[in-house]
Amino acid sequence: MSTLKERLHEDVVVHMKSGNRVALATVRNVLGEIATREKSGKAPVELDDAQTTALLQKEAAKRRDTARIYAEAGQAERAAAEIAEAEVIEAYLPGPLTEAEVEAIVDETVAELQAGGAELSMRRMGAVMKPVTAKVAGRFDGKAVSDIVRRRLAP
Repeated sequence: MSTLKERLHEDVVVHMKSGNRVALATVRNVLGEIATREKSGKAPVELDDAQTTALLQKEAAKRRDTARIYAEAGQAERAAAEIAEAEVIEAYLPGPLTEAEVEAIVDETVAELQAGGAELSMRRMGAVMKPVTAKVAGRFDGKAVSDIVRRRLAP
């Protein structure tokens, strides 16, 4: 299975061949952001899929926010262009989780921790939140995840 970055690079060729200029420009911009993030800092790093997904989420949110600003300013054409770019980026993001799926992840994590001998309480909420947050990885609202964990740990 290829990584998300490899898929983005492969899709540059696909978009070139199909003549989809919006998708081509958007994917190239995102790849540029990834390269910039990898090269910034003291030592170069290689972004993994989770980090790349987080970057894509920020880029999509940034474009949606810009589209809202353009729409409020009466520039519908520019707003539509930003939304089109956001949709291209969002196609690479994993689908959102349902509340039932998140509850199952929380229950599974709690069971694993209890099987490992951990005594869970509200004071130890962080012990549950850390692995759950890693599994959910931006596919569900963090505050809602926290609320679900609180309900599971409540006496």
